[in-house]
Amino acid sequence: MIPLSEQLPSIIGLLNELSDDACLPKNVKFKIQNVIQILNNSEEPTIRANKALQELDDISEDNNLHQYIRTQIWNVVSILSKIN
Repeated sequence: MIPLSEQLPSIIGLLNELSDDACLPKNVKFKIQNVIQILNNSEEPTIRANKALQELDDISEDNNLHQYIRTQIWNVVSILSKIN
């Protein structure tokens, strides 16, 4: 298991890249910004990771997403799943 503090900069970087994508629907951009806020929260790392995973799961089920964006979200989910 990897501590959240070590992975946080790369996770937030990936989420910011996704958020800047012009093809991303506004509702999804809002949800990604919410995930970033959750990860920057001061709660316990596992709680932050679990909340972020729930949000990302909701985002990945959006029918309006391009497949490459969904794949990038799954990549972030994979990283967060390894957080302790």
